[in-house]
Parts: sequence; structure tokens; C-alpha cells
Amino acid sequence: MRREVCFLIDGEGRILWSDASTSPVFLPDSRARWEAIWSRRAQLAEISHSHPVGPLAFSREDETTMEALVLALGTRPRFSVVAPDGMLVRDREGHETCLTEEPWWTQLLRLASGMTGDGVKPS
Repeated sequence: MRREVCFLIDGEGRILWSDASTSPVFLPDSRARWEAIWSRRAQLAEISHSHPVGPLAFSREDETTMEALVLALGTRPRFSVVAPDGMLVRDREGHETCLTEEPWWTQLLRLASGMTGDGVKPS
């Protein structure tokens, strides 16, 4: 089953928390996710989520969510989206880059999202 998954990552690349939807194209707002972000804000370095059926881009909903997070946290974490064909990162300065070398946890995010078979970037 393909589904969107969210990981909260600390500055050492450790997964602090995760959750998942039941949809391959939608990760609904969640009080538990907001509380996890808030309670881990001192450790939080990156918020990553999957687009298991693509695209390798931030959606309009992603954009508004990122804006709300920056306002609420008073700081800008790194944001990323992982798709079958790559990983897009928006750094703390707002610059976007498609990574050629992905963090170790991206394969776990793809696996949890049901991204298997054709189109999945090899490790």
C-alpha cells in the first residue's frame, strides 16, 4: 500500500518521530504531529515527507504548511520531500536542491511509503 509518511529528523540524522496517512497523495493535519513537532522543536532539524506517487516537488499544501511551521516555530527547519525518483530539499535559507546523495533514512521512508518496484531509486 502506498501512503504518505512524515519523519521528524534531528541534527544528527536520527528519526525523532514518524507518522503515516492511508492515502498516497494526502497527509492530513494531525494534532499528534503538531505536538510532536512542538515538543521536539529544540532537536528538530528537518521535516521530511514522502510523495509515493510523485511528484518530486512541494505541493501548494506543503507550501502553506511549511509557512505555518516557520511562523509557529520562529525558525526554519530544513524541509524535504522524498519521491520514487529522488529527494528535494529546501534548506534553512529557502534554497531548493535535488540531492544526489541521500541520507540513510530515505530508504526507510520509501519503504514505509510503499515505494517498491519500478521507479524507485536504488540504494
